[in-house]
Amino acid sequence: MLHHLGATRSSLKADHLLQTPDTFIRTPLPGAEGVDFIIHAGPRLGARFAMMTAEFQQGGHLPDPAPFLQRFVYVLEGELDVTVDDSSTTLTASGFYFLPAGATHRVQARTPARAVVIEKPSQPSPETAAPSPCSGQEQDLPSEPLGGDPGLQVKRMMPDGIAYDFAVNTMAYDPGASLAMVEVHVMEHGLLMLEGGGIYKLGDSWYPVTAGDFIWMAPYCPQWFGALGKVPAKYLIYKDWYRHPLAE
Repeated sequence: MLHHLGATRSSLKADHLLQTPDTFIRTPLPGAEGVDFIIHAGPRLGARFAMMTAEFQQGGHLPDPAPFLQRFVYVLEGELDVTVDDSSTTLTASGFYFLPAGATHRVQARTPARAVVIEKPSQPSPETAAPSPCSGQEQDLPSEPLGGDPGLQVKRMMPDGIAYDFAVNTMAYDPGASLAMVEVHVMEHGLLMLEGGGIYKLGDSWYPVTAGDFIWMAPYCPQWFGALGKVPAKYLIYKDWYRHPLAE
């Protein structure tokens, strides 16, 4: 059966990807049981990190990561149990957990669940001790106006400091709010729209975006977002951080 005669908002360009839910394909991964993955970004795309949506059956669990990989988990719906050594935490919607490279852990679904999973090779800093695990609930974090604009609020889920080589934030826009400038920078991004929608400028293209869409932005991709509609727009965004551009 033809699906809208091949029409989609998804678009792949040299410096960005817009991936919409009508084009998502599920795949299993070795070492995982009871989990399907939508792999949004990875090295085959040109990204230096992996970002996935994991869809868990009850009891399903993530595979053990390679010892050099860091992992960040953000729950979209359902409940996940995260066990680190002998300590267990139950994450509900908007709960998150950062697990540094080498941390012995297990992520298992207490109920059917969906979660964002981000994995990145560790780039240790010789100037500081290794990063520590951390967890919390996004709604409990303090909110900061971006550039002093109260209509654009940022919540930072990763600790700030040289030990941590990436950041994961949520950004919430009041209807009509927008970034103050077109950004062009060395960091790359992975972004999942959580609520609402608007218009994204990526490179020389303009895209309507809505909740459920994923965006990858390569380093130096021109980028800008403005929220449209009658409800706030919100997304989860990853960026590499705190490392020299020549660092491997």
